[in-house]
Amino acid sequence: MAIVAGVDFGTLSVRVTLLSGEKGRLGTASAEYPLARRREDPDYATQSHADQMQALIRATHQVLAESNVRGEDVAAIALDTTGSSVIPVDTQLQPLDDYYLWCDHRAHQEARQITELALAEDLEAIHWCGNVYSHEWGFAKLLHWLRHNPQKRERFATALEHCDMVAATLTGVTDPAKVKRSICAMGHKWMWNPKWGGLPPQSFLSKVDPLFDGIREKLGGEYLASDSVSGQLTERWAAQMGLRPGIPIPVGAFDAHWDAIGAGCRAGDVVNVVGTSTCIIAMARKPELVPGVCGVVPGSVHPGYTGIEAGLSATGDIFEAIARRAGVKVSELARGLEAYRAGQTGLLRLTWDNGDRTVLVNPELGGVTFGWNLLHTAQDELFSAIEGTAFHTRIILDRMAEHGVPVERVINAGGIPQNNSVLNQIYANVFNKPVLVPDGTPTSLGSGIFALLAAGDFKTIEEAQKNICLPYRTYTPEPKAVAVYNQLFPLYRKAYFALGQSSAQAIPLGDILPDLRKIAASARA
Repeated sequence: MAIVAGVDFGTLSVRVTLLSGEKGRLGTASAEYPLARRREDPDYATQSHADQMQALIRATHQVLAESNVRGEDVAAIALDTTGSSVIPVDTQLQPLDDYYLWCDHRAHQEARQITELALAEDLEAIHWCGNVYSHEWGFAKLLHWLRHNPQKRERFATALEHCDMVAATLTGVTDPAKVKRSICAMGHKWMWNPKWGGLPPQSFLSKVDPLFDGIREKLGGEYLASDSVSGQLTERWAAQMGLRPGIPIPVGAFDAHWDAIGAGCRAGDVVNVVGTSTCIIAMARKPELVPGVCGVVPGSVHPGYTGIEAGLSATGDIFEAIARRAGVKVSELARGLEAYRAGQTGLLRLTWDNGDRTVLVNPELGGVTFGWNLLHTAQDELFSAIEGTAFHTRIILDRMAEHGVPVERVINAGGIPQNNSVLNQIYANVFNKPVLVPDGTPTSLGSGIFALLAAGDFKTIEEAQKNICLPYRTYTPEPKAVAVYNQLFPLYRKAYFALGQSSAQAIPLGDILPDLRKIAASARA
């Protein structure tokens, strides 16, 4: 069987994995690149395309050397990326600026305008992305860039999602009209859907802002699922990466979507890809509209199903921030958490430190912790933050189930579950469902699966999953902890909707603090 390369561009590094359909993973290497942040503007987050491509070269050479694989033996390469990470380019597809990374939240005003007009005009597309257009998504970020870069507007030709930009670069595409665009990226973040002929009407976009005049045509190209080939690796990039020119590169997708495939996702599963943020991915046999989710898109996760995406704007980032304020590493702060019992801290933490991605879609929220006393520690806060991310995830899973999306199995994928058994057990207890965790690192296995399809080694995703995906470790709900979390969750849910929406009806919250004390005292007894 062929050897292929699966590439995963994350927030801070790119991972390249070599694998074969017969032996599975042969080796993995990664290379870092900087993330530009501004203390005076916490919404700012950008990244350089050139930095990312140089990191891809380094990681590819490293994994070839460490795996003792010849570059000429690699038969295909597939790539997934963060999203929505948007880059404006000129007529030659040269960057006019850095990527607005997925975690760049400057476009909340633009997102609000798009949402208000779409709802006022009953635009069908807005209902397919949960009735709210997010500040994390493409049109909002592009409009923010156009408004704040008047000196570059004349050179602007189009904007690309990260996965499409990398594929175009590697395949030598320099004409915006010839770009192959991922329906995963464009469906979930740009309101594309074949049901209404692609992108929203130009009349709507121009009404949002005249700066969008002609933008529908500029976002042209061919829209394809990931079972299609984007192009072939050019001689230039093959030489730099140490690979054979002409190998196929399938149409890319978002990292969480392919991580779900690599974690063994099937219809009826929900995959929590837990990393710096959490992406929650489901597959359904038929489209089900779910208010507040990040999109319902045919063919986005698996070309044969409808993909559904939701998530948390920060998870691992919150854990890191708590540890940073305490002056230690997360790994140090986490030592001893396994001895904690459900609810014992008396803290209830709303994990809005980076806003709310789903189901409120509100970037203007901040973290809230109920129940502090003079003896609480940073470790107590870390434990309550893990509980808080589990409660928030349960709100999303409940919303999906309420609207007809089956939640038969829950899989925790991504980097954090591999090294945090406490988190996995808390999630099982909060959901009152078994949580499956791949027994090994599933990251970039999804991109490897699509590379194997492009190389012709497998005919279907399911056939490739059977050969490539890892076995699971299972975390089973603990009845005593489940009982405690069934007391805490209604308090969390009430505070979540009362504080997270400016239009929320007034409700009494006076029971939260006394109930937290009672639950904590009972847990410690």
